[in-house]
Amino acid sequence: MLTNLKGKKVLIRVDFNVPLNSERQITDQTRILKALPTINNVLDQGGSVILMSHLGRPLKKLNTDGSINKEKFSLKHLIPTLSKLLNRDVKFASDTIGESAFDHSTTLQAGEVLLLENTRFNEGEKTGDDEMGAKLAKLADAYINDAFGAAHRSHASTTTVAKYFEKADRSLGLLMESEIASGTKVLNSPRRPFTAILGGAKVSDKIQLIEKLLDFCDNIIIGGGMSYTFTKALGGKIGNSLVEKDYLDLALELLDKAKERNVDIFLPEDNLCAAEFSNDSPNTVYNSNEIPDDQMGLDIGPKAIESFKKVVLGSQTILWNGPVGVFEFDNFATGTLTIAQAVADATTKGAFSLIGGGDSVSAINKSGLADKVSFISTGGGAMLEFLEGKKLPGIAAIEQ
Repeated sequence: MLTNLKGKKVLIRVDFNVPLNSERQITDQTRILKALPTINNVLDQGGSVILMSHLGRPLKKLNTDGSINKEKFSLKHLIPTLSKLLNRDVKFASDTIGESAFDHSTTLQAGEVLLLENTRFNEGEKTGDDEMGAKLAKLADAYINDAFGAAHRSHASTTTVAKYFEKADRSLGLLMESEIASGTKVLNSPRRPFTAILGGAKVSDKIQLIEKLLDFCDNIIIGGGMSYTFTKALGGKIGNSLVEKDYLDLALELLDKAKERNVDIFLPEDNLCAAEFSNDSPNTVYNSNEIPDDQMGLDIGPKAIESFKKVVLGSQTILWNGPVGVFEFDNFATGTLTIAQAVADATTKGAFSLIGGGDSVSAINKSGLADKVSFISTGGGAMLEFLEGKKLPGIAAIEQ
């Protein structure tokens, strides 16, 4: 983290890609709250702050006439919340590298905060455009990247802009430093037993992570939609449950590799099933390999819950990525919320727990146990790639 920032304008890339409801109100402030220490650090040093972030995918969700839906994806909706959290009026530039941004930055005084408009309103953002990076750099005297959630993207605001600052004038923020420290702790010095809990819909999204985890995990718990691909690969009947048929052979290969490396893989013994993908659909528990043709698994069952809990509670290092059921439906959230409680209980007993991935973060927040785990990562895809051993572009750009 940079020091000696008195009187300097500091451009900070944050990850304010927060969920908004239909009235444009923030429904989860986690990412903003996590960015506050870095912002306040700069302000406490006597500097001024220029914030930039993306929000959603505006260039992929254009209006019917081909224009950007600037009202829906504007960062101006964040101003009330941000001003309240920072206890000061936050200024807003109606563009990112245009006249508004430059006019506001020119007059910015020490202790003031300016938020630029959505970086993804510019096509040059996602292509890592040099011109956009250079224009962003002209706004400030120093640059801090604190957007771990976007650190795996080679975008103009996360990587290109960094090269226009001297090494002494660019750094990672406090959140980025803590994300890296927590991920490194899991990768390089886990206390054992080390258990990874993997959920979510698709095996294909987690292949590289599973491959990596097989090198240093003791246990891997697999739940959620991805578990049915493994069960079917083993010859089980999974009814209408989610499955990736193209990955059945790979699932068997991963199970074989786990045996070779003495890693225990835990699949659900039973599942809570329903005929329809609906919270109100009547549900029944079936053994995971005996699900009727007209039923689909939507949560892990009671046997699986007890089995998974026992493994988690016996662990000293825990990585959790992905829910083990459709936790958005209250009637199918028991498995995921029970896992959350088990992770919290294990942490209380001394385990180190890292929650990574957007849905896992939502689940731990829904359970009310966010303050009972060791670290909650703000980056789903970024943390996955970090744990896979990849060098993230947003980090590399600062260190070069």
